[in-house]
Amino acid sequence: MKREETMLLSTILSQSAEKYPEAPAITMDRCRISFRELLAASMRRAAMLRSIGVGKGDAIGLLIPNSPEFTELLFGAALIGAVVVPINTRFKAMEIAHIAQDAALKYIFTSDLIDDHVNFRDLLRETLPGLSGAADPSDLQLEGFPALRAAILIGNTVDLDFLLDAELMDEASGRARPPAIDHSRLTAEDPQLVLYTSGTTARPKGCVISGRALTASAAGVVAHFQIGPRDTWWCPLPMFHIGGILFMTVCLESGAHFVGMSRFQVDGALDQIESLHPTILYPLFPTITIPLIRHARFDGIPLDSIRLVVSVATVPVQRDIQSRIPNAALVSAFGMTETCGIVTFNRTSDPLEDRVSTVGSALPGWNIKIVDADTRAALRPGQRGEIAVKGPALFTEYLNDPALTARSFDAAGYFHTGDCGEINEKGQLTFCGRLKDQLKVGGENVSALEVEAYLGTHPQVQLAQVVGIPDEHYGEVPVAFLQLVGGASIGANDVLAFCRGKIASFKIPKHIRFVESWPMSSTKIHKGKLRDQIIGELARSH
Repeated sequence: MKREETMLLSTILSQSAEKYPEAPAITMDRCRISFRELLAASMRRAAMLRSIGVGKGDAIGLLIPNSPEFTELLFGAALIGAVVVPINTRFKAMEIAHIAQDAALKYIFTSDLIDDHVNFRDLLRETLPGLSGAADPSDLQLEGFPALRAAILIGNTVDLDFLLDAELMDEASGRARPPAIDHSRLTAEDPQLVLYTSGTTARPKGCVISGRALTASAAGVVAHFQIGPRDTWWCPLPMFHIGGILFMTVCLESGAHFVGMSRFQVDGALDQIESLHPTILYPLFPTITIPLIRHARFDGIPLDSIRLVVSVATVPVQRDIQSRIPNAALVSAFGMTETCGIVTFNRTSDPLEDRVSTVGSALPGWNIKIVDADTRAALRPGQRGEIAVKGPALFTEYLNDPALTARSFDAAGYFHTGDCGEINEKGQLTFCGRLKDQLKVGGENVSALEVEAYLGTHPQVQLAQVVGIPDEHYGEVPVAFLQLVGGASIGANDVLAFCRGKIASFKIPKHIRFVESWPMSSTKIHKGKLRDQIIGELARSH
């Protein structure tokens, strides 16, 4: 087999099914599937996708909670070279419409499950004007969505606005047996995923991830931690994040057992840990880790199987986690969607102080430099600046935005992350926050500009500015400062009501403040002073 073919998700799936046919590949909630079963289910999905006209390069959207169907569609698409676009299940109509248009989705798959009290069918009806009552649900002709052929519903509900997934699967299986998957038609550079991430742009931007990037990132993690068939990797992250997909790929490549959840819930997570004895815990974000380790049940659960815990948090929280799972090595990491999840990891042999205060050193093949954010001149160890990275798992481009792609790379091929950090003499990276005007709310990237743009659509808002402030539970939360149109009079509750159901809940400001004038820095509003103002005010009120 050619080297190029071994860097395909489809090839890894086939090889793992041959090596570990009856071993558990994926457990999602209480549903377990072996490697052999995963390949078979994925091939059935590939046949169904082909039957409705999905081919190499076509994009399908997945507005689905973590589920067996999500994994089957992901791998089924990989087998025929289609591109998967996972959609954040917390996004609202405005954000989903942008993704459907930007990615030229041919089909959108969704579920009749109610996730976080969201009815996905109603959400898509709001997103896609004309979907409800369309003359032919199998051949939509929607203004603004010229590529979209249909919305497909997974589940037992019959809804005449949607094609039914079960019927499409039955029709495909009733036809002649589909031809064998031809890996030679696929290349490692073909787009595998488009993952949308919020940044400094007003709308989420699509990161194009190739098969080469995804498999290279997975291989680096497998080698770094010597992941193998005896490992069980517990990861409750949503599949619309690179973390959920990457570490499932890690398990696929190594023969390990991937354990996930349709939706993180503490008791359910503890049940999985107690019954499945994972060797690796990957809660990653404090919004998951803290409720888990501080739950009354946690201390009574045997944790002897765990050899590795991955978390990113403040030093005190990291120390707390390590003290509660003393026989496992706590490690941290640095990465983002554009780097296919991971650039650095601590080593398990690193001293505790290094593991709780740094995010480790670069994985093999990666280079990191710290540069002046304005001049891009390289800085010395110990100096703080912008983190720039170069390595085997970088994204291909920002979809439909060559200008932004070009600005993000330098002449040497380094991607400039917009994040702040410093590297010590041992080559270990310390993450110091974001240079971009961007927040990280419970693990979700939030563009201040995006929230400002939406708040600015309120007829009584003249100007909105959004900053992030520290929060014990979410890490960071947004705060909005609003200058109203002359003579206008609205309250904070009016603003919050304007946001609910229109933008994702994690983007809704936690605090609203009204101003008549702005602190200025040269010709720009000084957001640092706004941030200091609200932090000081909240501190005095407690």
